[in-house]
Amino acid sequence: MQSPKKIRNVAIIAHIDHGKTTMLDSLLKQSNIFRDNQVTAERMMDSFDQEKERGITIFAKHTSVQFEDYLINIIDTPGHADFSGEVERILGMVDSVLLLVDAQEGPMPQTRFVLSKSLKMGLRPIVVLNKIDRPNATPDAVLDMTFDLFTELGATDAQLDFRYCYAAGLAGYAIQNLDDPRVDMRPLFELIVSAVDAPSGDLEAPFLMQASTISYDDYVGRQACGKILQGTVKKGQQVIHCNAEGKQTRCSITKIEGYMGLNKVELEEAGVGNIVCLSGIPDITIGDTLCDPKEIIQLPPIKLDEPTVAVDITVNNSPFVGRSGKHVTMNKIRSRLEREKKANISLRIEDEGGEQDKISVAGRGELHLSVLIESMRREGYEFSVSKPRVIIKEIDGVNCEPIERVHIEVPEEFVGAVIEEMSRRRGEMQHLDNDEHGITSIDFLIPTRGLMGYRNDFLTVTRGLGILTSVFENFSPWKGVIPGRPRGVLISMCAGKTNGYACFNLQDRGVLFVSPGDEVYEGMVVGENSRENDLIVNVIKGKQLTNVRASGSDENIILTPPRRFTLEQSIDYIQDDELIEVTPDCIRMRKRFLTEADRKRAGK
Repeated sequence: MQSPKKIRNVAIIAHIDHGKTTMLDSLLKQSNIFRDNQVTAERMMDSFDQEKERGITIFAKHTSVQFEDYLINIIDTPGHADFSGEVERILGMVDSVLLLVDAQEGPMPQTRFVLSKSLKMGLRPIVVLNKIDRPNATPDAVLDMTFDLFTELGATDAQLDFRYCYAAGLAGYAIQNLDDPRVDMRPLFELIVSAVDAPSGDLEAPFLMQASTISYDDYVGRQACGKILQGTVKKGQQVIHCNAEGKQTRCSITKIEGYMGLNKVELEEAGVGNIVCLSGIPDITIGDTLCDPKEIIQLPPIKLDEPTVAVDITVNNSPFVGRSGKHVTMNKIRSRLEREKKANISLRIEDEGGEQDKISVAGRGELHLSVLIESMRREGYEFSVSKPRVIIKEIDGVNCEPIERVHIEVPEEFVGAVIEEMSRRRGEMQHLDNDEHGITSIDFLIPTRGLMGYRNDFLTVTRGLGILTSVFENFSPWKGVIPGRPRGVLISMCAGKTNGYACFNLQDRGVLFVSPGDEVYEGMVVGENSRENDLIVNVIKGKQLTNVRASGSDENIILTPPRRFTLEQSIDYIQDDELIEVTPDCIRMRKRFLTEADRKRAGK
């Protein structure tokens, strides 16, 4: 068993795409855990299929590396604001954080969020100025900006005296000073060992641990993962499980697993400072306490910030129901969401029941919700999803809505159009700055409602050259009516297969979402109207054939490619009277009947 004095526990935190997972790749490769001829993938810690496809980290993951006689436990965290619940949850497992800041972009909105969380918990971050090999990198200027951010967030004198180094995660080196030779990651390993405190806690004290994450194994059931705060734990040991209500259950530890590199390793015994997965506690959930029967302690539950956006999930009642999905009933959907509720406490899942059987799922943003919906879709579930709505909170008798801090970077020629649209959506400009490369940085405070549906338009307006990131700021009084989608939709009037002749004739009316040969049904949204009203169209109408042939009447038709929506784009696009039909093989949008309760909720 490793001595606590020789253990270091750190988490890597940063804004999205600032290089956390790539940096971890270099640390793993240089810690000699792989054979010389072993093939390793890029972004090794992104093991979830959606993470590989999207190129982002969604779930916090743990690994351990050996440096000399030290065991360094490293937790890779998500960079996207929607998954900040993962970051909040694991900060209690570590003694310091590596704050990665892009040496060209500098601190970004998510940098501010994760840094403020770690400072409030009393951690002393180590700043790593990453990507110093980029041509426009200004590491010294970014270091000054990072210090200013520490000051702005109310860091203590000890936290302001942070240690730092420079690095290039992709190139695989770290340096203490800019003129040092650029060899390997050893300077960063040495910095972690010298700057991070060893875990506090007494090996001789009774066992104590809090479950920070939950995993599931087909053979041993639920597993609780967390850092051992006091004492030691052995295989077969009796422990007391205290849940959030204070109920105490005696359990026996059937398996102890630690980490080494990318693999789990079975342990006979673990002690203070070790991050382990324990099996044998069937009903454990995140935030529950495990302790010694001789000294029963209940630790305070893990508190997360509240969700800001919710959607309603109902059964799919379209004419195409059951064509591709295996699980289509409400009971199946409900049991799947109940399972998710136990493992993912950053989502709030409530069964509303009533006349219309529906389940409300609330999360941090559209991406947070769409990851769950996409996972269910891939598992063979079929259901309908409503337009997202913001969660209203009453503070001192005033209805308040979630406000987001938005950071935008665009070429100068698009600034006017972006500012005009953000103002229309009740955005308030906080900061504007131009750099020598012709890029303008703008910060806004905008209601979450105003941001819904804007990301697609933003990419179109900026021709794909703009960057937009957002992070939750606070709850503020209701900002009033925000204009919705400026254009209506084209709705199919009958069921059947679309054909080229009908699609060609409808092209002048707007943008189509279907191509020839696609199956449609009555009420299905098949395109976007060029005007603000909805239009009912016949997209399966065939050409009337005669036996008369004339020159020029049978010319080739040229069709514009249809617009295809991803799940997040669909969630952003639909209005209150529309639904998304989610099935394993496709995503469709359709009209629905708006009830009185829906109208009240939408404020109409």
